This record gives sequence, C-alpha cells and structure tokens, in this order.
Amino acid sequence: MSLPAILAQLLHLLLLLGAALLLPGLLRFCRARLEGRQGPDPWQPARDWMRLLRKQPVLAAHASLVSSVAPYIGFAAVLAAALMVPGFVHGMALAPMGDLVLLAGLLLLARGAGALAALDAGTAPSGRAAARAMRRDGFALPALLLVAMGFAVLTGTTSPDGIGAALQEAEPGPRLALALLLPAILAVALAGSGRLVDEDPVPEASGRHRALWEMQEALRLVLWMALLAGLFLPFGTAWLRDGLGGWLLALLFWCAKLALLALALAVAEVNLARLRDSRLAELTGAAALLALLGVAWLFLSAGVA
Repeated sequence: MSLPAILAQLLHLLLLLGAALLLPGLLRFCRARLEGRQGPDPWQPARDWMRLLRKQPVLAAHASLVSSVAPYIGFAAVLAAALMVPGFVHGMALAPMGDLVLLAGLLLLARGAGALAALDAGTAPSGRAAARAMRRDGFALPALLLVAMGFAVLTGTTSPDGIGAALQEAEPGPRLALALLLPAILAVALAGSGRLVDEDPVPEASGRHRALWEMQEALRLVLWMALLAGLFLPFGTAWLRDGLGGWLLALLFWCAKLALLALALAVAEVNLARLRDSRLAELTGAAALLALLGVAWLFLSAGVA
C-alpha cells in the first residue's frame, strides 16, 4: 500500500464528509428555487447536526442497549461502504477491498440497525417506520445484486473501482447492457436514499442519536451519487501516477459530476410526488427486471446462453 494511495483515500474521505454536510441543504435550496421560493440557508442542516451532537439523547424507560448502540453501528456501516465507492482517482488504499456485494451488505446492515432501533422504542410510528424501511430495501437489494452480476459479466469484476477503470479504458461502442443497468441502479439509488418518501427512519431518536441518523442518510445519498458517477461517468478520473496536476483536474471533474447529479435529483424531487410504499415496490421491481434483462443480454451476447 503506497503513500499516494493512502493520501488519496484520506482526501476521498474528507470529500465525502464535506459533501454529506453540504448536500442536504443544497438540495433543499435548489428545490425551493425551482419552485419559486427563496429557500433556506444551504448550511442549515449542518448547523442543526452540530447543535444536536452536543445534546444528550432521551431514551424510553424500557429501551435496551440496542437504542444506544444502533446509531453508531449504522453510521459506521454507511461510512465503511462510502469508503469503497469510486472517487476522483483510481487505486485508492481501500479500492481492492471494494465490492458491490459487500457494499450492499453494509447498507443493509445500516438499515437493519435503524429498524432495530425503531422497534426498540416500542411505539406504533417507530414500528411502521421500521417495516417500511426493511420492505423497501428488501425489494432494492435483489436489483443491486443483479446489477453487480451484470457488471461482473461485463468487466470481470464486482469492484466499483475496477468497474470504473475498465469502462474508462474500454473502447467506445454500443452498450445495450449499460443502458439497461443504468435505470436499474438509478431506481435502486432513489429507493435506497429515501429521497422519494416522506418518512422518518427512527421517529423516536433525539439528541446526538438524531444527528447520527440524519448524517447517515446524508452520507448514504452522497455514496449513491459517487457510485453512479464512478460506474457510469468514469471519464476524467485520475490515476495515482498522474501527479498533483492530474489529481486536481480529476477533483474538479468529480465535483462537477456530483453537482450535476445533485441538480438532476432536485429537478426529480420537484416533478415527482412523494411515493407510496406500493409505488416504491413497483419502482424497485422494475429495477430488478431491467437488471435481469441486462444480465440476460450480456450472457446472450457472450454466447453463454
């Protein structure tokens, strides 16, 4: 493990955390402007989290250790998953450990921690929130695994960094499989980020626990955007050997891609109403079908089927 790889990984971590602090407020601001309103300060969510982190959480009298530990486990799982997504440079320190299947497992672990914390509160709203969250991920996970299978057939690896590097160096040509995998993972990202549903993952959380749950959701959103940029917009990504100049140019490309995806998400939120659970199930079901068609096309084109 070289020093440039470690430095790139640390810089990637700082960029992800900085984007997670800014992105929720920026999305609210952009959405308000698109709707003709002035909108709140983009830094308001970050200030709210800093204020909540200084407060002690209030737990129910019958709450167990789960309520105290789950916020930290959930945030750590999402942070670990975020470190494995592609960044502005190929070959970061944790890139060999990255895997789409492992990433799906970490996201499911974080969602499970939130569901357990909600159930531990013992109230009806918390129980309904836990059921909705697990049902949504239960539909989205098969679609994500099918997308991983499609990329494995297409590039020979399920490593997000390896997939991005292979597609960046591949010769341009018609890629019907990618055209099918893109809407599939877009649907999974929209369902997994929770931007199209109006719900509180852990309604009874307060204090620093509330801040951790909200920061986890913001980091999850940045994770999905970075993953989409790394898999489907790999152009402009630097290599470790490119030096400082190449890194700075790649960093500008990476920020521009995330800003473009954030603007597209803000437009989608304005034009799409909040979805009911049945609609989300249809969305993730369609994602699984598209991913399955993409995998089938890859097998047929390779002469396997």
